[in-house]
Formats: sequence, C-alpha cells, structure tokens
Amino acid sequence: MSLTAEFLEQVRQASEKAFPFVERCGVRTLKVEPGYCHLRMPFDGNQNHIGSMYAGALFTLAELPGGVVYLTSFDTRRFFPIVKSLNIRFRRPAMGDIEVEARLAADEVARISAQAEAEGKCDYSWTLELKDATGETVAIAESLYQLRRIGQ
Repeated sequence: MSLTAEFLEQVRQASEKAFPFVERCGVRTLKVEPGYCHLRMPFDGNQNHIGSMYAGALFTLAELPGGVVYLTSFDTRRFFPIVKSLNIRFRRPAMGDIEVEARLAADEVARISAQAEAEGKCDYSWTLELKDATGETVAIAESLYQLRRIGQ
C-alpha cells in the first residue's frame, strides 16, 4: 500500500488528538508508515500512587496501535476494527517514558482483508512489548482484534 506523506502525517496527528483521553495522556506518535507505528507514553503526568507509570496508561499505550495500524493498512471505507480482548502482563514497574512498536506485515493485511471481505469479519492478533528507555520490557500485551466489513 502506497500512502502519501500528507496522509501519514494526518494519521500521526489523529493518533495523538482523536480521543481526549489519549491526548490528556500525552501519547506521541514517533513514526507511522503502512502497517507500522512507533508510539511513546510520557512518564510525566501518568504516575500512580507508588510513583511508577499508571497501569491504565500502559494499557492505553498497548491498545492505541490497533487503531493507528488499521488506518495505514486497511480500506477505512470498507472495514472497521474492534478490540475483542487485550491482556496485559506487567513485568516490572515503568519508571520513565515507555514506547511500543507495532507491525502488521503486508501479506497478513492482505489475508485479513480478503477474509473480512469474504466472510464479513476476520480475527487477528499480535503481541506487543512495552519498553523503557533502556529497551527493557516492562509489559507484554496480547491483543485480539477483529476487522469487520462495513454493512455486515
């Protein structure tokens, strides 16, 4: 899929501003391209009662790539995504900014799109690692999404 720089910039801005909650959290989209996004959740403003990053902020960071990658991968006039489940395992306290990268390969996008077109929907999953500035994984999220054909 070939996307213009202007469109990718619109996706980047939408990923940061489309939802007031996400905007309040201060999420930044560092990079977006077809089938890929790299996001950062700042530590400042997202701490909990013990001084580490709030679990809800980490959950938000784990969930947001599903929408960003959808926008750059699928025909938004024909399909929409839903989150069926998202499970997160916290490995250690997050004491600074946290980043996540998500990628959906072009052949997987094609498979999901074809099945959703033929059957009206298609489940797909991915596992994401949320990492601190040293590259240490602070949480692992396992997500199950479904792409649905509009009008289904």
